[in-house]
Amino acid sequence: MDHTPLNSSRAPEPVGLYPYARRVGNLLFLSGVGPRERGTKVIPGVELNEAGKIVSYDIETQCRSVFQNVRYIVEEAGSSWGQIVDVTVFLTNMKDDFATYNRLYAEYFADNQPCRTTVEISSLPTPIAIELKVIATVA
Repeated sequence: MDHTPLNSSRAPEPVGLYPYARRVGNLLFLSGVGPRERGTKVIPGVELNEAGKIVSYDIETQCRSVFQNVRYIVEEAGSSWGQIVDVTVFLTNMKDDFATYNRLYAEYFADNQPCRTTVEISSLPTPIAIELKVIATVA
C-alpha cells in the first residue's frame, strides 16, 4: 500500500522533520497544524515579548488561522473540508478558550460534523494556543 507523503505550498512550513500529510489508501492523515503563516514566524493573534514568551493571544484569531491552514493542506492533497472525518484538538487553556473555540468549530463544521476529541495540554512546540490533528478521506 502506498504511504505517500504530501506537502503544501500555502500552509506554514513544518517546525520539524515531518510531512504536512500522508496519504494511505483513501485516507489522509495530517500532522499537527497550528496557526502560523507561511514564510514568516508571525503567529496570528499572538503577541510575544523580546524573549519569545506569550504576552497575550487571541484564541479566535488563532482558531480561524488553524482552520484555514487545515483547509490549505486537505485541498492541496486532493481532499476537501467536507471530507474531514476526525479531528483531535489540542488547547493549552481549556478553561478560558474552549467556549470560543467550540463556537468557531460549530461555525466551520456546520455542514460536516467529523468525530472530535479535544484535550488540554501544557504547551505546544511553538508559542500557540491551539493545534489540530486531522484525518480526511480522499476520493
